[in-house]
Amino acid sequence: MRGAGDQFSVGERVTFYRRRRGLTQRVLADLVGRSEDWLSKIERGERELRRLDVIAELAQALRVSVGDLLGQPVLVEAREKPDHEDIPAIRTALMNHRRLSTVLFPDQTRQHPPRLDAVEQLTTSSRRRFLNGELGDVIAVLPRLITEAQNLEDGTAQNLHHAFALSSRIHHLASSTLTKVGEADLAWIAAERAMAAADRSSEPRVIAAAARAGASALMAIGRFDDSLQVASQAARWIGQQVGSDARTDPVVLSLSGMLYLRSAEAAALAGDRQTAYEMLEMADQAAKRLGADANYWQTNFGPTNVMLHRVSIGLDLDDIATVLNFGPDIDASKVTSERAASWRIHLAHAFAVSARDDEALGWLLAAQEDAAQLVWHSALARETVRSLYRRSVGRNQGLVELAERCRAIA
Repeated sequence: MRGAGDQFSVGERVTFYRRRRGLTQRVLADLVGRSEDWLSKIERGERELRRLDVIAELAQALRVSVGDLLGQPVLVEAREKPDHEDIPAIRTALMNHRRLSTVLFPDQTRQHPPRLDAVEQLTTSSRRRFLNGELGDVIAVLPRLITEAQNLEDGTAQNLHHAFALSSRIHHLASSTLTKVGEADLAWIAAERAMAAADRSSEPRVIAAAARAGASALMAIGRFDDSLQVASQAARWIGQQVGSDARTDPVVLSLSGMLYLRSAEAAALAGDRQTAYEMLEMADQAAKRLGADANYWQTNFGPTNVMLHRVSIGLDLDDIATVLNFGPDIDASKVTSERAASWRIHLAHAFAVSARDDEALGWLLAAQEDAAQLVWHSALARETVRSLYRRSVGRNQGLVELAERCRAIA
């Protein structure tokens, strides 16, 4: 069912997989510690599944992935080259059979390794496009970048540590992009490759950055406690590695700050309110030491990003009223299009949950102005649009067009 029929709601997908597993509503409800009436309302669409941790529990009970229940799209096109590479090409690059054995398949790249500077330039420009929300354009170039990363690792570059650091950056970008479009399993493979390359680079900052990708990928597959452990351990570790510079080095502050934000997200998804706010406070302290919104190591970290994360974390903890009290007043003009769009999607969801549908649609359309492709391929945006569409009395043309773009309707 995954990758097709994205117009189905999460509840309809729960019904599909429950029947495939031969489970009654009562049995499945018992498995997740809920009432049969609760599950019945979820499946009939009378009640929404808002919390990712509950979706993860249902996915575990049904022996499927979180992405299977969210119904993620699998086609993401570049704006100017709709016939260009797509997710299957990334999968092929990541799962290159020649990487299975260097004995069976001796590498052919040592005589003509790729140029580090050329690959680095393409990686940097692709990361910039990701931060601008241009997911299709990034996906179009990722198969080539992943292949170049593999060739760098196999080659005899003069600076092999630099080659592994660049490979880590490439796989980090792949993992982040795949997470955004719901390819959680592939995102985990890319994150694992990013960590492996980072370890071989022996560069603490590269390792910390890769750990951020690992934590995000773990969250995407519903392993919230593991994500918290990876992110918090990496934040502590990078501080220990640089010593006194941890309180002044802007790169270290940015990396550790983002890792604390990932820790807070994971804790919130796991339902651990105390740890979530403790990690948020650690991130806030790092942002205050940094002193301004910046983009060191392409983290986009700073005081504003911490505030934006308070919105998403508040939603995960069901603090809807609090989110709506301060969230709309945040000035997101100093963050990237990707971050601003994510903030607006979360706010739209909060307004939709509060049955303030006109405001929810307004925030979604504003997010579309920031980063259209990110909105169209966001599971949260799609569920929000689907809810708005089903409740709408007249057919608002803007809502209809957005629903079609998000594949929320047939």
